[in-house]
Amino acid sequence: MAWKQVIEVYDLLESPRLDPDNLERFFFQKGVKPSEFDLYRVRGKKGETRFVKIVITGKSGRLKGKGSPTLGIIGRLGGIGARPKKIGLVSDADGAITALACAAKIANMRSRGDALPGDVIVATHLCPRSPIIPHRPVPFMGAPVEMEIMNRYEVDEAMEAILSVDTTKGNRVINRRGFAISPTVKDGYILKVSEDLLDVVEVVTGRLPVVFPVTTQDITPYGNGVYHLNSILQPATATSAPVVGVAITAETAVPGCATGASQPVDIELAVRFCVEVAKAFGQKRCSFYDHEEYLTLVSLYGSLSHLKTPGQKSLVTRSGSNPKKA
Repeated sequence: MAWKQVIEVYDLLESPRLDPDNLERFFFQKGVKPSEFDLYRVRGKKGETRFVKIVITGKSGRLKGKGSPTLGIIGRLGGIGARPKKIGLVSDADGAITALACAAKIANMRSRGDALPGDVIVATHLCPRSPIIPHRPVPFMGAPVEMEIMNRYEVDEAMEAILSVDTTKGNRVINRRGFAISPTVKDGYILKVSEDLLDVVEVVTGRLPVVFPVTTQDITPYGNGVYHLNSILQPATATSAPVVGVAITAETAVPGCATGASQPVDIELAVRFCVEVAKAFGQKRCSFYDHEEYLTLVSLYGSLSHLKTPGQKSLVTRSGSNPKKA
């Protein structure tokens, strides 16, 4: 179970001001080593945020020169709060809570002697004062920095597969409370849903798995002027590793900027799913995609990597960032 970690992380983040010392202290107490914890403050046009990256070393992972693969768990979101317009954590914070609760759980397991085989890299960003942006059918949370900057800090080249966790309630195409997974996305291809991941969903939830629809628009970069379900698959635009979205969902369309809308039961399910995937992936018992079939697709239809770019008539505006060690 991961109830304790979910509650602790929720309480840790539910503040108008994030104290870097508190964040460090919390994860160090869980067993994260100082060398495994990075916290950066980055300024953008719409404010600033803090990017968190936690690398939990496995017992037979790449960092020890061994063969167990590395999983990435990214908490995707615009912001954890919309102050001063909204008081408290917003629905959009679920991705960050899930990712950080995973880090706390896996580190705590290791400190008790249950180290995972592979390394696990957890990344997210924390902004209590993010903007609210118009979106249909309900408003979204914006981000203080551009998506290109977010991917730069959250997507690590050492990640050999990625679970991208995001609140995905502001739509009318997913009508089930809990969490859903996406088909695997790799280098512009939307591949079949991983059977191994479906197995993990069934075991963790005790229910039939839910798979959410993905369109070509969703796997193109933000800022190109086309509709996106949300930012859950944006990490796929910045890596060649296979990416699967883990969407925390609702029966109704819930605004990302709504407070009091987080469901701890659903977050805890998502945490357990990610942790179980991390165990199996590190043991090489969980495949995100069929490598041979992917090569066949590329040989038949060529590369689709151009879908990871802004396109020929990009509306993207690029700006620099000002990162500082928090």
